[in-house]
Amino acid sequence: MTIQAINVRNQFRGKVKEIVRGDVVSEVDVETPSGIVTSVITTRSVDELGLKIGSEVVALVKSTEVSIATL
Repeated sequence: MTIQAINVRNQFRGKVKEIVRGDVVSEVDVETPSGIVTSVITTRSVDELGLKIGSEVVALVKSTEVSIATL
């Protein structure tokens, strides 16, 4: 199932695997069939969305909002 009301083509359905909470922002790992998608969102958003380990979510990735880091 995709979210039709949002104009984002890259949608990855998955489950929350890990949440690393910070005072202001948190890192959320979502396990998808294509691999892990990691998002950094506000801790307030984590709380408002009620995210927990195992929550079923859709990770939305806009092509203009992709960040890349070296390993």
